[in-house]
Amino acid sequence: MNSFTALGADPLVSFPLTTEQDVFLLRRSGKSAAEALGVEKQDQIRLATALSELGRDLLGSDGLTVAFGVTRRPLPLLLVGMDWTEDRDLGGEAVQAASRLVAVHYTPSEHTVTVEQPLTSDGRAAEAIEQVREAVLAHTEAGVPDDSRAQTSDLIAALVESRAQREELRRLNDELEETNRGVVALYSELSEELEETNRGVVALYAELEEKSRLLREASEAKTRFWANVSHELRTPVNSVVGLARLLLEFDGERLDEEQRRQIGLISASGATLLALVDELLDVAKAESGRLEPHWAPVDLRAALGQLRGTLRGFESPGAAELIVAESGLSIVSDEVMLIRVLRNLLSNALKFTPSGTVRLDVAADRADGRDRVVFTVSDTGIGIPEEEQQQIFEEFYQVRGLHQRGRSGTGLGLPYARRLTELLGGRLELTSEPGSGTVVTVMLPADGRPAAQAGPDEPTTPVVAVLVTVDDDDSFRASIRPLLDRLAGRVVEVAEGGRASETVRRERPDAVLLDLHLPDLDGYGVLAELAADPALAAVPVVVLTSTPPGDLDRDRLTHARAVLDKGALSLPELAAALAGSSDAEPARREEGPA
Repeated sequence: MNSFTALGADPLVSFPLTTEQDVFLLRRSGKSAAEALGVEKQDQIRLATALSELGRDLLGSDGLTVAFGVTRRPLPLLLVGMDWTEDRDLGGEAVQAASRLVAVHYTPSEHTVTVEQPLTSDGRAAEAIEQVREAVLAHTEAGVPDDSRAQTSDLIAALVESRAQREELRRLNDELEETNRGVVALYSELSEELEETNRGVVALYAELEEKSRLLREASEAKTRFWANVSHELRTPVNSVVGLARLLLEFDGERLDEEQRRQIGLISASGATLLALVDELLDVAKAESGRLEPHWAPVDLRAALGQLRGTLRGFESPGAAELIVAESGLSIVSDEVMLIRVLRNLLSNALKFTPSGTVRLDVAADRADGRDRVVFTVSDTGIGIPEEEQQQIFEEFYQVRGLHQRGRSGTGLGLPYARRLTELLGGRLELTSEPGSGTVVTVMLPADGRPAAQAGPDEPTTPVVAVLVTVDDDDSFRASIRPLLDRLAGRVVEVAEGGRASETVRRERPDAVLLDLHLPDLDGYGVLAELAADPALAAVPVVVLTSTPPGDLDRDRLTHARAVLDKGALSLPELAAALAGSSDAEPARREEGPA
Protein backbone atom coordinates (compact mmCIF):
# COMPACT_ATOMS: atom_id res chain seq x y z
CA MET A 1 0.00 0.00 0.00
CA ASN A 2 1.25 3.50 -0.83
CA SER A 3 0.57 4.85 2.66
CA PHE A 4 2.71 2.13 4.33
CA THR A 5 5.44 2.35 1.70
CA ALA A 6 5.94 6.06 2.50
CA LEU A 7 6.29 5.21 6.20
CA GLY A 8 8.68 2.33 5.69
CA ALA A 9 6.41 -0.54 6.93
CA ASP A 10 4.86 -3.66 5.46
CA PRO A 11 1.21 -4.53 6.20
CA LEU A 12 0.57 -7.35 8.66
CA VAL A 13 -3.16 -7.84 8.16
CA SER A 14 -5.46 -6.24 5.56
CA PHE A 15 -9.15 -6.60 4.66
CA PRO A 16 -11.70 -4.75 2.54
CA LEU A 17 -14.09 -2.23 4.04
CA THR A 18 -17.46 -2.55 2.27
CA THR A 19 -20.27 -2.80 4.84
CA GLU A 20 -21.28 -1.30 8.18
CA GLN A 21 -20.20 -4.53 9.83
CA ASP A 22 -16.68 -3.97 8.41
CA VAL A 23 -16.59 -0.57 10.16
CA PHE A 24 -17.38 -2.30 13.50
CA LEU A 25 -14.71 -4.86 12.62
CA LEU A 26 -12.22 -2.01 12.01
CA ARG A 27 -13.03 -0.47 15.38
CA ARG A 28 -12.63 -3.74 17.30
CA SER A 29 -9.47 -4.69 15.37
CA GLY A 30 -7.80 -1.34 16.13
CA LYS A 31 -8.61 -1.57 19.84
CA SER A 32 -7.42 -5.20 20.07
CA ALA A 33 -4.18 -4.46 18.16
CA ALA A 34 -3.43 -1.52 20.49
CA GLU A 35 -4.19 -3.64 23.54
CA ALA A 36 -1.87 -6.41 22.28
CA LEU A 37 0.94 -3.84 21.94
CA GLY A 38 0.56 -2.50 25.51
CA VAL A 39 -1.25 0.76 24.73
CA GLU A 40 -3.16 2.28 27.66
CA LYS A 41 -6.92 1.85 27.91
CA GLN A 42 -7.85 5.43 27.04
CA ASP A 43 -5.50 5.49 24.04
CA GLN A 44 -7.07 2.22 22.81
CA ILE A 45 -10.53 3.82 22.83
CA ARG A 46 -9.22 6.98 21.12
CA LEU A 47 -7.67 4.91 18.33
CA ALA A 48 -10.80 2.79 17.87
CA THR A 49 -13.05 5.89 17.77
CA ALA A 50 -10.80 7.66 15.21
CA LEU A 51 -10.77 4.57 12.94
CA SER A 52 -14.57 4.30 13.24
CA GLU A 53 -15.03 7.96 12.19
CA LEU A 54 -12.73 7.63 9.18
CA GLY A 55 -14.19 4.24 8.14
CA ARG A 56 -17.78 5.50 8.21
CA ASP A 57 -16.90 8.56 6.14
CA LEU A 58 -15.12 6.45 3.49
CA LEU A 59 -17.63 3.57 3.49
CA GLY A 60 -18.91 2.91 -0.06
CA SER A 61 -15.71 4.03 -1.82
CA ASP A 62 -14.44 1.75 -4.59
CA GLY A 63 -11.55 -0.51 -3.61
CA LEU A 64 -11.55 0.65 0.06
CA THR A 65 -9.06 -1.49 1.93
CA VAL A 66 -7.69 -1.37 5.53
CA ALA A 67 -4.22 -2.60 6.55
CA PHE A 68 -2.43 -2.89 9.93
CA GLY A 69 1.33 -2.65 10.36
CA VAL A 70 4.09 -1.89 12.92
CA THR A 71 7.18 0.23 12.31
CA ARG A 72 9.74 2.41 14.14
CA ARG A 73 10.90 5.77 12.73
CA PRO A 74 12.60 6.31 15.10
CA LEU A 75 9.98 5.48 17.77
CA PRO A 76 7.71 2.36 17.66
CA LEU A 77 4.35 3.02 15.98
CA LEU A 78 1.16 1.07 15.28
CA LEU A 79 -0.01 2.07 11.76
CA VAL A 80 -3.53 1.69 10.33
CA GLY A 81 -3.81 2.68 6.66
CA MET A 82 -6.83 3.07 4.35
CA ASP A 83 -6.64 3.16 0.52
CA TRP A 84 -9.38 3.56 -2.07
CA THR A 85 -9.38 3.77 -5.90
CA GLU A 86 -12.13 6.19 -6.93
CA ASP A 87 -11.63 9.93 -7.08
CA ARG A 88 -13.25 10.80 -3.77
CA ASP A 89 -12.09 13.11 -0.97
CA LEU A 90 -12.25 12.31 2.72
CA GLY A 91 -14.66 14.55 4.63
CA GLY A 92 -13.08 17.45 6.51
CA GLU A 93 -15.19 16.91 9.65
CA ALA A 94 -14.09 13.28 9.87
CA VAL A 95 -10.41 14.19 9.47
CA GLN A 96 -10.75 16.98 12.06
CA ALA A 97 -12.54 14.73 14.56
CA ALA A 98 -9.98 11.92 14.15
CA SER A 99 -7.02 14.33 14.37
CA ARG A 100 -8.18 15.46 17.81
CA LEU A 101 -7.77 11.85 19.01
CA VAL A 102 -4.67 10.51 17.18
CA ALA A 103 -2.10 11.53 14.56
CA VAL A 104 -3.69 11.42 11.06
CA HIS A 105 -1.79 11.71 7.74
CA TYR A 106 -4.18 12.33 4.82
CA THR A 107 -2.92 12.47 1.18
CA PRO A 108 -5.89 13.42 -1.13
CA SER A 109 -3.91 13.04 -4.36
CA GLU A 110 -3.01 9.40 -3.56
CA HIS A 111 -6.36 8.52 -1.94
CA THR A 112 -4.69 7.34 1.30
CA VAL A 113 -5.06 8.11 4.98
CA THR A 114 -2.84 6.72 7.76
CA VAL A 115 -3.40 6.76 11.52
CA GLU A 116 -0.39 6.54 13.91
CA GLN A 117 -0.51 5.28 17.48
CA PRO A 118 2.79 5.65 19.47
CA LEU A 119 3.95 2.58 21.40
CA THR A 120 5.79 2.48 24.73
CA SER A 121 7.85 -0.58 23.70
CA ASP A 122 9.40 -1.94 20.53
CA GLY A 123 6.37 -3.29 18.66
CA ARG A 124 8.49 -4.79 15.90
CA ALA A 125 9.43 -7.85 17.96
CA ALA A 126 8.21 -11.11 16.42
CA GLU A 127 5.93 -11.94 19.35
CA ALA A 128 4.28 -8.51 19.28
CA ILE A 129 3.68 -8.67 15.53
CA GLU A 130 2.08 -12.13 15.84
CA GLN A 131 -0.15 -10.92 18.68
CA VAL A 132 -1.35 -8.00 16.51
CA ARG A 133 -2.17 -10.38 13.63
CA GLU A 134 -4.08 -12.74 15.89
CA ALA A 135 -5.93 -9.90 17.59
CA VAL A 136 -7.13 -8.51 14.24
CA LEU A 137 -8.07 -11.88 12.80
CA ALA A 138 -10.03 -12.75 15.93
CA HIS A 139 -12.72 -10.18 15.02
CA THR A 140 -13.29 -11.17 11.39
CA GLU A 141 -16.29 -13.34 12.40
CA ALA A 142 -17.87 -10.81 14.76
CA GLY A 143 -21.36 -9.59 14.00
CA VAL A 144 -22.98 -6.20 14.26
CA PRO A 145 -24.76 -6.95 17.55
CA ASP A 146 -21.52 -8.21 19.08
CA ASP A 147 -19.73 -5.07 17.97
CA SER A 148 -22.55 -2.90 19.30
CA ARG A 149 -22.31 -4.60 22.66
CA ALA A 150 -18.54 -4.27 22.59
CA GLN A 151 -18.81 -0.58 21.71
CA THR A 152 -21.31 -0.06 24.54
CA SER A 153 -19.00 -1.93 26.91
CA ASP A 154 -16.09 0.27 25.85
CA LEU A 155 -18.18 3.36 26.40
CA ILE A 156 -19.23 2.18 29.86
CA ALA A 157 -15.61 1.34 30.72
CA ALA A 158 -14.53 4.78 29.52
CA LEU A 159 -17.24 6.44 31.60
CA VAL A 160 -16.24 4.46 34.68
CA GLU A 161 -12.60 5.33 34.17
CA SER A 162 -13.52 8.98 33.59
CA ARG A 163 -15.55 8.99 36.81
CA ALA A 164 -12.61 7.43 38.68
CA GLN A 165 -10.30 10.05 37.26
CA ARG A 166 -12.69 12.82 38.30
CA GLU A 167 -12.79 11.39 41.81
CA GLU A 168 -9.02 11.19 41.87
CA LEU A 169 -8.78 14.74 40.56
CA ARG A 170 -11.24 15.92 43.22
CA ARG A 171 -9.21 14.15 45.89
CA LEU A 172 -5.99 15.72 44.60
CA ASN A 173 -7.67 19.14 44.54
CA ASP A 174 -8.74 18.67 48.16
CA GLU A 175 -5.22 17.66 49.12
CA LEU A 176 -3.79 20.63 47.20
CA GLU A 177 -6.21 23.01 48.90
CA GLU A 178 -5.24 21.60 52.29
CA THR A 179 -1.58 21.92 51.37
CA ASN A 180 -2.15 25.51 50.26
CA ARG A 181 -3.78 26.30 53.59
CA GLY A 182 -0.76 24.82 55.35
CA VAL A 183 1.62 26.80 53.14
CA VAL A 184 -0.27 30.03 53.82
CA ALA A 185 -0.19 29.33 57.57
CA LEU A 186 3.52 28.49 57.40
CA TYR A 187 4.18 31.62 55.33
CA SER A 188 2.37 33.76 57.90
CA GLU A 189 4.31 32.13 60.72
CA LEU A 190 7.62 32.57 58.91
CA SER A 191 6.74 36.18 58.08
CA GLU A 192 6.09 36.91 61.74
CA GLU A 193 9.33 35.19 62.75
CA LEU A 194 11.24 37.09 60.06
CA GLU A 195 9.73 40.37 61.18
CA GLU A 196 10.68 39.59 64.76
CA THR A 197 14.20 38.64 63.63
CA ASN A 198 14.47 41.88 61.67
CA ARG A 199 13.48 43.86 64.73
CA GLY A 200 16.16 42.00 66.68
CA VAL A 201 18.74 42.65 63.95
CA VAL A 202 17.88 46.35 63.92
CA ALA A 203 18.22 46.50 67.69
CA LEU A 204 21.50 44.56 67.54
CA TYR A 205 22.78 46.84 64.78
CA ALA A 206 21.97 49.90 66.90
CA GLU A 207 23.74 48.28 69.85
CA LEU A 208 26.78 47.50 67.68
CA GLU A 209 26.82 51.08 66.44
CA GLU A 210 26.82 52.28 70.02
CA LYS A 211 29.59 49.82 70.95
CA SER A 212 31.62 50.91 67.92
CA ARG A 213 31.20 54.55 68.93
CA LEU A 214 32.33 53.76 72.47
CA LEU A 215 35.33 51.80 71.13
CA ARG A 216 36.29 54.68 68.84
CA GLU A 217 36.02 57.10 71.73
CA ALA A 218 38.09 54.77 73.93
CA SER A 219 40.73 54.42 71.19
CA GLU A 220 40.83 58.18 70.70
CA ALA A 221 41.09 58.68 74.47
CA LYS A 222 43.92 56.15 74.62
CA THR A 223 45.73 57.92 71.78
CA ARG A 224 45.27 61.31 73.46
CA PHE A 225 46.49 59.82 76.72
CA TRP A 226 49.62 58.46 75.06
CA ALA A 227 50.31 61.75 73.35
CA ASN A 228 49.71 63.82 76.50
CA VAL A 229 51.76 61.53 78.70
CA SER A 230 54.56 61.49 76.14
CA HIS A 231 54.64 65.27 75.94
CA GLU A 232 54.46 65.63 79.71
CA LEU A 233 57.24 63.06 80.28
CA ARG A 234 59.57 64.43 77.63
CA THR A 235 60.49 67.62 79.53
CA PRO A 236 61.42 66.08 82.91
CA VAL A 237 63.18 63.14 81.25
CA ASN A 238 65.22 65.51 79.10
CA SER A 239 66.13 67.40 82.27
CA VAL A 240 67.24 64.21 84.02
CA VAL A 241 69.37 63.11 81.07
CA GLY A 242 70.86 66.58 80.60
CA LEU A 243 71.70 67.03 84.29
CA ALA A 244 73.28 63.58 84.46
CA ARG A 245 75.50 64.40 81.49
CA LEU A 246 76.44 67.75 83.01
CA LEU A 247 77.41 66.05 86.26
CA LEU A 248 79.60 63.57 84.39
CA GLU A 249 81.22 66.19 82.16
CA PHE A 250 81.81 69.09 84.56
CA ASP A 251 81.84 67.53 88.04
CA GLY A 252 83.64 64.34 87.15
CA GLU A 253 86.67 65.20 89.34
CA ARG A 254 84.47 65.59 92.44
CA LEU A 255 82.82 62.22 91.96
CA ASP A 256 84.27 58.92 93.01
CA GLU A 257 83.98 55.80 90.88
CA GLU A 258 80.74 54.58 92.51
CA GLN A 259 79.07 57.99 92.11
CA ARG A 260 80.07 58.15 88.44
CA ARG A 261 78.66 54.67 87.91
CA GLN A 262 75.38 55.57 89.55
CA ILE A 263 75.05 58.80 87.55
CA GLY A 264 75.85 56.81 84.39
CA LEU A 265 73.00 54.46 85.26
CA ILE A 266 70.71 57.47 85.74
CA SER A 267 71.74 58.82 82.31
CA ALA A 268 71.29 55.45 80.58
CA SER A 269 67.92 54.85 82.22
CA GLY A 270 66.82 58.35 81.25
CA ALA A 271 67.88 57.76 77.65
CA THR A 272 65.92 54.48 77.62
CA LEU A 273 62.87 56.23 79.04
CA LEU A 274 63.21 59.03 76.48
CA ALA A 275 63.33 56.49 73.64
CA LEU A 276 60.18 54.87 75.04
CA VAL A 277 58.47 58.26 75.20
CA ASP A 278 59.43 58.93 71.56
CA GLU A 279 58.02 55.55 70.50
CA LEU A 280 54.79 56.17 72.39
CA LEU A 281 54.43 59.58 70.76
CA ASP A 282 55.03 58.17 67.28
CA VAL A 283 52.54 55.34 67.84
CA ALA A 284 49.96 57.87 69.00
CA LYS A 285 50.59 60.01 65.91
CA ALA A 286 50.30 56.98 63.63
CA GLU A 287 47.00 55.89 65.20
CA SER A 288 45.53 59.37 64.91
CA GLY A 289 46.67 59.71 61.29
CA ARG A 290 48.98 62.65 62.04
CA LEU A 291 52.17 60.76 61.18
CA GLU A 292 52.63 61.24 57.43
CA PRO A 293 55.65 60.22 55.34
CA HIS A 294 57.78 62.85 53.62
CA TRP A 295 58.58 61.28 50.27
CA ALA A 296 62.05 61.76 48.82
CA PRO A 297 64.75 59.64 47.11
CA VAL A 298 66.70 57.66 49.72
CA ASP A 299 70.44 57.00 49.42
CA LEU A 300 70.35 53.40 50.64
CA ARG A 301 74.14 53.08 50.72
CA ALA A 302 74.47 55.98 53.15
CA ALA A 303 71.37 55.05 55.15
CA LEU A 304 72.51 51.46 55.68
CA GLY A 305 75.99 52.68 56.64
CA GLN A 306 74.48 55.00 59.25
CA LEU A 307 72.32 52.16 60.54
CA ARG A 308 75.34 49.86 60.75
CA GLY A 309 77.26 52.42 62.84
CA THR A 310 74.31 53.12 65.15
CA LEU A 311 73.79 49.44 66.01
CA ARG A 312 77.44 48.70 66.76
CA GLY A 313 76.70 49.65 70.37
CA PHE A 314 74.47 46.57 70.70
CA GLU A 315 77.38 44.24 69.98
CA SER A 316 79.41 42.81 72.84
CA PRO A 317 82.03 40.06 73.15
CA GLY A 318 80.40 36.69 72.58
CA ALA A 319 77.16 38.24 71.32
CA ALA A 320 75.61 37.79 67.88
CA GLU A 321 77.46 39.15 64.85
CA LEU A 322 75.65 41.96 63.01
CA ILE A 323 75.91 41.92 59.20
CA VAL A 324 74.30 44.78 57.26
CA ALA A 325 74.62 44.32 53.51
CA GLU A 326 75.41 47.22 51.22
CA SER A 327 73.00 48.24 48.47
CA GLY A 328 72.90 50.82 45.71
CA LEU A 329 69.21 50.28 44.85
CA SER A 330 66.98 53.30 44.27
CA ILE A 331 63.87 53.89 46.37
CA VAL A 332 61.54 56.81 47.03
CA SER A 333 60.41 56.72 50.65
CA ASP A 334 60.61 58.50 54.01
CA GLU A 335 64.21 57.94 55.11
CA VAL A 336 63.53 58.61 58.81
CA MET A 337 60.64 56.12 58.94
CA LEU A 338 62.58 53.54 56.94
CA ILE A 339 65.59 53.76 59.29
CA ARG A 340 63.27 53.46 62.31
CA VAL A 341 61.68 50.32 60.90
CA LEU A 342 65.02 48.64 60.19
CA ARG A 343 66.56 49.79 63.49
CA ASN A 344 63.64 48.35 65.47
CA LEU A 345 63.84 45.03 63.64
CA LEU A 346 67.63 44.75 63.97
CA SER A 347 67.74 45.78 67.65
CA ASN A 348 64.93 43.33 68.40
CA ALA A 349 66.82 40.55 66.59
CA LEU A 350 70.07 41.35 68.46
CA LYS A 351 68.20 41.35 71.77
CA PHE A 352 66.89 37.80 71.25
CA THR A 353 69.98 36.33 69.57
CA PRO A 354 72.49 35.59 72.34
CA SER A 355 74.96 34.09 69.82
CA GLY A 356 75.14 33.51 66.11
CA THR A 357 74.30 36.00 63.35
CA VAL A 358 71.87 38.83 62.65
CA ARG A 359 71.69 39.84 58.97
CA LEU A 360 70.05 42.59 56.95
CA ASP A 361 69.83 41.85 53.22
CA VAL A 362 68.39 44.11 50.51
CA ALA A 363 67.09 42.90 47.13
CA ALA A 364 65.02 44.15 44.20
CA ASP A 365 61.74 42.50 43.35
CA ARG A 366 58.69 43.03 41.13
CA ALA A 367 55.07 42.24 41.94
CA ASP A 368 51.70 43.36 40.55
CA GLY A 369 53.47 45.25 37.77
CA ARG A 370 55.52 47.44 40.16
CA ASP A 371 59.14 47.43 41.31
CA ARG A 372 59.77 46.74 44.99
CA VAL A 373 62.69 46.84 47.39
CA VAL A 374 62.71 43.94 49.86
CA PHE A 375 64.54 44.24 53.21
CA THR A 376 65.08 40.91 55.02
CA VAL A 377 66.19 40.77 58.68
CA SER A 378 67.14 37.24 59.71
CA ASP A 379 68.64 35.92 62.94
CA THR A 380 69.67 32.63 64.51
CA GLY A 381 68.07 33.46 67.86
CA ILE A 382 65.59 31.72 70.13
CA GLY A 383 62.62 32.15 67.76
CA ILE A 384 58.93 32.73 68.52
CA PRO A 385 56.28 30.04 69.16
CA GLU A 386 53.77 29.75 66.32
CA GLU A 387 50.75 30.41 68.56
CA GLU A 388 52.19 33.82 69.54
CA GLN A 389 53.43 35.04 66.16
CA GLN A 390 50.30 37.14 65.57
CA GLN A 391 49.99 38.49 69.11
CA ILE A 392 53.47 40.00 69.08
CA PHE A 393 52.12 42.67 66.70
CA GLU A 394 49.78 43.95 69.44
CA GLU A 395 50.99 46.99 71.41
CA PHE A 396 52.72 46.12 74.70
CA TYR A 397 52.44 42.35 74.16
CA GLN A 398 55.55 40.39 75.13
CA VAL A 399 56.20 36.68 74.75
CA ARG A 400 56.25 35.12 78.20
CA GLY A 401 58.83 32.71 79.57
CA LEU A 402 62.44 32.40 78.47
CA HIS A 403 61.97 35.05 75.78
CA GLN A 404 61.74 37.89 78.29
CA ARG A 405 64.11 36.61 80.96
CA GLY A 406 66.84 39.22 81.37
CA ARG A 407 65.63 41.24 78.34
CA SER A 408 63.98 44.60 78.88
CA GLY A 409 61.44 45.90 76.42
CA THR A 410 58.08 47.60 76.01
CA GLY A 411 56.37 45.44 73.40
CA LEU A 412 56.16 48.35 70.95
CA GLY A 413 59.00 47.48 68.56
CA LEU A 414 57.26 45.12 66.13
CA PRO A 415 53.83 46.87 66.18
CA TYR A 416 55.57 50.18 65.57
CA ALA A 417 57.64 48.72 62.70
CA ARG A 418 54.56 47.22 61.03
CA ARG A 419 52.58 50.45 61.37
CA LEU A 420 55.39 52.50 59.82
CA THR A 421 55.78 49.95 57.01
CA GLU A 422 52.08 50.27 56.16
CA LEU A 423 52.38 54.07 56.18
CA LEU A 424 55.21 53.69 53.64
CA GLY A 425 52.89 51.70 51.38
CA GLY A 426 54.50 48.33 52.08
CA ARG A 427 53.95 45.07 53.92
CA LEU A 428 55.78 43.39 56.82
CA GLU A 429 55.77 39.60 57.23
CA LEU A 430 57.31 37.37 59.91
CA THR A 431 58.22 33.68 59.98
CA SER A 432 59.84 32.00 62.96
CA GLU A 433 60.59 28.63 64.50
CA PRO A 434 61.58 28.18 68.15
CA GLY A 435 65.26 27.37 68.40
CA SER A 436 65.96 28.16 64.73
CA GLY A 437 65.57 31.93 64.56
CA THR A 438 63.27 34.49 62.97
CA VAL A 439 62.97 36.09 59.53
CA VAL A 440 61.20 39.44 59.09
CA THR A 441 60.58 40.70 55.55
CA VAL A 442 59.72 44.31 54.71
CA MET A 443 58.47 44.91 51.14
CA LEU A 444 58.25 48.55 50.00
CA PRO A 445 57.34 50.06 46.59
CA ALA A 446 60.45 51.42 44.89
CA ASP A 447 58.69 54.53 43.55
CA GLY A 448 56.78 55.60 46.67
CA ARG A 449 53.41 54.59 48.05
CA PRO A 450 51.01 52.85 45.64
CA ALA A 451 47.88 54.54 44.31
CA ALA A 452 45.76 51.96 46.13
CA GLN A 453 46.66 53.70 49.40
CA ALA A 454 45.14 57.02 48.44
CA GLY A 455 43.11 58.50 51.25
CA PRO A 456 39.40 59.20 50.99
CA ASP A 457 40.05 62.80 49.92
CA GLU A 458 42.85 61.91 47.50
CA PRO A 459 42.19 61.59 43.75
CA THR A 460 42.22 58.11 42.19
CA THR A 461 42.22 59.46 38.61
CA PRO A 462 44.39 62.17 37.00
CA VAL A 463 43.23 65.73 37.66
CA VAL A 464 44.95 67.15 34.55
CA ALA A 465 46.20 65.60 31.31
CA VAL A 466 49.51 67.50 30.93
CA LEU A 467 51.45 69.25 33.72
CA VAL A 468 54.64 71.33 33.43
CA THR A 469 56.92 71.58 36.50
CA VAL A 470 59.42 74.48 36.62
CA ASP A 471 61.99 73.88 39.41
CA ASP A 472 65.79 73.67 39.46
CA ASP A 473 65.93 71.37 42.53
CA ASP A 474 66.45 67.84 41.18
CA SER A 475 65.81 66.25 44.60
CA PHE A 476 62.50 68.07 45.09
CA ARG A 477 61.31 67.16 41.60
CA ALA A 478 62.16 63.51 42.28
CA SER A 479 60.41 63.58 45.66
CA ILE A 480 57.10 64.91 44.31
CA ARG A 481 57.15 62.95 41.05
CA PRO A 482 55.12 60.02 42.55
CA LEU A 483 52.44 62.53 43.58
CA LEU A 484 52.44 64.24 40.19
CA ASP A 485 52.17 60.91 38.34
CA ARG A 486 48.87 60.36 40.16
CA LEU A 487 47.60 63.85 39.39
CA ALA A 488 48.59 64.16 35.72
CA GLY A 489 48.55 61.92 32.68
CA ARG A 490 51.95 63.33 31.59
CA VAL A 491 54.52 65.44 33.47
CA VAL A 492 57.08 67.68 31.72
CA GLU A 493 59.99 68.95 33.87
CA VAL A 494 61.87 72.21 33.25
CA ALA A 495 64.95 73.20 35.31
CA GLU A 496 65.37 76.77 34.02
CA GLY A 497 62.99 79.71 34.25
CA GLY A 498 64.13 81.08 30.88
CA ARG A 499 62.76 77.98 29.12
CA ALA A 500 59.42 77.97 30.93
CA SER A 501 57.40 80.10 28.49
CA GLU A 502 58.75 78.24 25.47
CA THR A 503 57.87 74.86 27.04
CA VAL A 504 54.37 75.98 28.03
CA ARG A 505 53.78 77.31 24.51
CA ARG A 506 54.92 74.01 22.99
CA GLU A 507 53.20 71.57 25.39
CA ARG A 508 49.95 73.52 25.96
CA PRO A 509 49.58 72.04 29.48
CA ASP A 510 46.51 72.08 31.68
CA ALA A 511 48.51 73.59 34.58
CA VAL A 512 52.02 74.76 35.60
CA LEU A 513 53.84 74.20 38.91
CA LEU A 514 56.33 77.05 39.41
CA ASP A 515 59.15 77.57 41.92
CA LEU A 516 60.04 81.20 42.74
CA HIS A 517 63.81 80.70 43.21
CA LEU A 518 65.29 79.88 39.78
CA PRO A 519 68.89 80.51 38.67
CA ASP A 520 68.28 82.62 35.53
CA LEU A 521 64.73 84.01 35.42
CA ASP A 522 62.96 83.74 38.79
CA GLY A 523 59.36 82.68 39.27
CA TYR A 524 58.08 86.25 39.41
CA GLY A 525 59.57 86.88 35.96
CA VAL A 526 58.07 83.65 34.57
CA LEU A 527 54.65 84.65 35.90
CA ALA A 528 54.97 88.06 34.22
CA GLU A 529 55.91 86.45 30.89
CA LEU A 530 52.97 84.03 31.01
CA ALA A 531 50.50 86.79 31.98
CA ALA A 532 51.74 89.08 29.16
CA ASP A 533 51.31 86.45 26.42
CA PRO A 534 47.63 86.23 25.34
CA ALA A 535 48.15 82.64 24.20
CA LEU A 536 49.51 81.58 27.61
CA ALA A 537 47.68 83.84 30.05
CA ALA A 538 44.83 81.38 30.54
CA VAL A 539 47.10 78.50 31.69
CA PRO A 540 46.65 78.03 35.49
CA VAL A 541 49.85 78.48 37.54
CA VAL A 542 50.38 77.06 41.05
CA VAL A 543 53.41 78.43 42.92
CA LEU A 544 55.39 76.00 45.11
CA THR A 545 57.86 77.80 47.38
CA SER A 546 59.69 77.50 50.69
CA THR A 547 59.75 81.28 51.13
CA PRO A 548 58.02 82.39 54.37
CA PRO A 549 54.59 83.91 53.65
CA GLY A 550 55.63 87.27 55.05
CA ASP A 551 58.51 87.56 52.56
CA LEU A 552 56.40 86.97 49.44
CA ASP A 553 55.72 89.82 47.01
CA ARG A 554 51.96 89.38 46.79
CA ASP A 555 51.51 92.10 44.20
CA ARG A 556 53.61 90.10 41.73
CA LEU A 557 51.73 86.85 42.43
CA THR A 558 48.28 87.97 41.30
CA HIS A 559 48.47 85.78 38.18
CA ALA A 560 49.03 82.61 40.24
CA ARG A 561 46.03 80.46 41.06
CA ALA A 562 47.48 79.39 44.46
CA VAL A 563 50.67 79.56 46.53
CA LEU A 564 51.60 76.36 48.39
CA ASP A 565 54.31 75.64 50.94
CA LYS A 566 56.88 73.11 49.70
CA GLY A 567 57.58 71.83 53.19
CA ALA A 568 53.94 70.97 53.99
CA LEU A 569 52.79 69.89 50.54
CA SER A 570 50.11 67.18 50.50
CA LEU A 571 48.37 65.35 47.68
CA PRO A 572 44.80 66.56 48.47
CA GLU A 573 46.00 70.18 48.72
CA LEU A 574 47.89 69.99 45.42
CA ALA A 575 44.95 68.23 43.71
CA ALA A 576 42.56 70.94 44.94
CA ALA A 577 44.87 73.67 43.62
CA LEU A 578 45.18 72.05 40.17
CA ALA A 579 41.42 71.49 40.01
CA GLY A 580 40.73 75.10 40.96
CA SER A 581 38.91 74.09 44.17
CA SER A 582 38.24 76.58 46.91
CA ASP A 583 40.14 74.26 49.28
CA ALA A 584 43.42 75.48 47.77
CA GLU A 585 45.05 78.59 49.21
CA PRO A 586 44.45 81.54 46.85
CA ALA A 587 47.45 83.59 45.85
CA ARG A 588 45.78 86.88 46.74
CA ARG A 589 44.97 85.97 50.37
CA GLU A 590 46.80 88.15 52.86
CA GLU A 591 48.93 86.22 55.32
CA GLY A 592 51.17 87.08 58.17
CA PRO A 593 54.53 85.50 58.82
CA ALA A 594 54.45 81.86 59.70
